[in-house]
Amino acid sequence: MPVDLQTLYPKLIHLMLDTVFVVDRDNQIVFVSDACETLLGYRAVELIGTPITDYIHPDDLSVTRASIIRVMNGHSHVDFRNRYIRKDGGVVHILWAAFWSDEVEARIGVARDVTALRQAEEELRFMAHHDPLTALTNRSLFNDRLESALRAAHRHNNMLALLFLDINDFKGINDVHGHAMGDQVLCMVARRLQACVRETDTVARMGGDEFTVLLTDIQSQEAVAEKVAQILATMAEPLGAEFGAINMPSCSIGVAFYPADGEDADTLLSHADGEMYRIKRQRSSAAG
Repeated sequence: MPVDLQTLYPKLIHLMLDTVFVVDRDNQIVFVSDACETLLGYRAVELIGTPITDYIHPDDLSVTRASIIRVMNGHSHVDFRNRYIRKDGGVVHILWAAFWSDEVEARIGVARDVTALRQAEEELRFMAHHDPLTALTNRSLFNDRLESALRAAHRHNNMLALLFLDINDFKGINDVHGHAMGDQVLCMVARRLQACVRETDTVARMGGDEFTVLLTDIQSQEAVAEKVAQILATMAEPLGAEFGAINMPSCSIGVAFYPADGEDADTLLSHADGEMYRIKRQRSSAAG
């Protein structure tokens, strides 16, 4: 016997894992499939007759209204993303495919929950620009920020300072106490460095036991000297009991100033690195 498609279609719509919305010219929801309860936490009866814009994340209202106008003007939108507020107050990221139907004078949209995908994308972006051990900015992002800071300093005739920091005798920690403990020390160094600077400054792990700090919009070289003294004092504070008998290692810090010590990233990094090794050699000579 022939299949009664007219009877089957509504059942198929409610079986879909994605949510189907039908919204009239005045943005009132006139139909929503059963999957919406999983998507937004509302049952269909709670949504029908209410404006769909009531559930859009406030920060996405403007761009969503522009998309609505586009769809109502006859341009399908099959790759639009925005955020909605769930009944429980949570935020869900949605990927839409929508078109305007002249036959029913309504927008028909299919909504897919892409929250997990969005989180995975953000994690990948973070991993691409941050050190996996300390979560600090990595070399690549640091170089980008340094280039941007140099352009801004040149444009506004400001100074900036670049600090290059190396942990003294770090190899001994790895050799005696193991790399896992060495990693914990590196994470502690990262946290202490971040605590010493402003949110507008950048702390990066360049690799191994080498770190850099970018100080922007500085007032004087004396202010940077005070910052270096603060970092050295913070680094000298004892480690917690979880580190056992390990003492917090000291560090050597080289400084380069823009524009006094160079006007490009490579020159400044080379100068700060050279200063750091000069201080390191002085320390070794004094110890010997």
